[in-house]
Order: sequence, then structure tokens, then C-alpha cells
Amino acid sequence: MELRRQLSALAQEGHEIWDRFDTEVRRKKWHPFVPADYDDVLEAILPLREPGVRFLEWGSATGVITIMADLLGFEAYGIELDARLVPIARELAVKFNSNARFAQGSYLPNGYRWRPRHGDGRLGTIGQGESGYAELGHPLDDFDIVFAYPWDGEAPIMHDVMRAYGARDARLALLLADGVHIYRNGKLE
Repeated sequence: MELRRQLSALAQEGHEIWDRFDTEVRRKKWHPFVPADYDDVLEAILPLREPGVRFLEWGSATGVITIMADLLGFEAYGIELDARLVPIARELAVKFNSNARFAQGSYLPNGYRWRPRHGDGRLGTIGQGESGYAELGHPLDDFDIVFAYPWDGEAPIMHDVMRAYGARDARLALLLADGVHIYRNGKLE
């Protein structure tokens, strides 16, 4: 019961942070950060809890989902490209007594290139920069669950990154228009 209250307070704080970010940043210039449906993500990752599971959020923004994963007992990490958002996530983790760790950088491993069959290798809103894995101290294949909230057209890139760099039996959890989909070895579970 206490955990549910803490998770609810975290989600509420996340929505308040988003409202400020939307007013102060997004209304002035477009930004790809949009908060996920925290309740949908919570319900999807709850059954995945077990000792020693390492969780990574790609594009962790203000850190709400990564912190949620930590509070649920995952060893939780987040990578965020926007250097303005990483300190917010770290402060939120402290406020909620979370051990979640955050790195500033790209979740694309160094050297990754998107080479789709149709030939259009643009990454959409996926920004490029120095990979965040070195700062985390873990390569992508050290993670058991990777979560992301992709924009339209970006899920195939995420599947490709997992295929090329992820652990063989790792899960990729994607929040899509119709809810969270969990994949293992590229197949929907």
C-alpha cells in the first residue's frame, strides 16, 4: 500500500514537472519529450519484477519511469540526450529516495547506423550524440529490460538496436498507441 502511494506521488510530481516544462520549453520551441502513461507502464512492468533484473529506459527525460522501476525493485538506469533533463531526473530520484542512475547521452551505441531495407536511414526524433552507456558503466547487453516510448516510425530502429547490441533474451518494452508491447528476441510476448 505504501509503495502504491509513493508511485502515485511520483507520477503526480512527474505530471507537475511536465506542465512546467511544457510551459517553459515546449511552447517556445518544439521538443520531443512527452510523458508516457505512467499507469500503463507500471502495470506492464509489475509482472516482470524478480531479483537482479536490470532495467534501462531509453529517453528517460525527467526520470519518472526509471525511478518507478527502481522503487519496484529493479536495478534501474536511464539515458537521456537532453542535458537539461538529466539534473531534473537526478533531483527527483533523491526526493523519492531512489537509487536510479541517469546518464546524459544517446541511447544509440557508438557506431550504430540505421540501415533499413527501404534505404531511408533518418532517425526521426532520435537525437544523436555521444553514447550514454560509458557513463552508466554498462553496455546495452547488460540490461534485461529496455523501455522506450517511441514516436511514430521509431520502433523499428529500437528493435534493430536491440537485435544488434542487446542481450539475447532481453525484453524490449515499447509504449505504443494501444499500450505497452513487450518483445523478446524481436517477437511479441
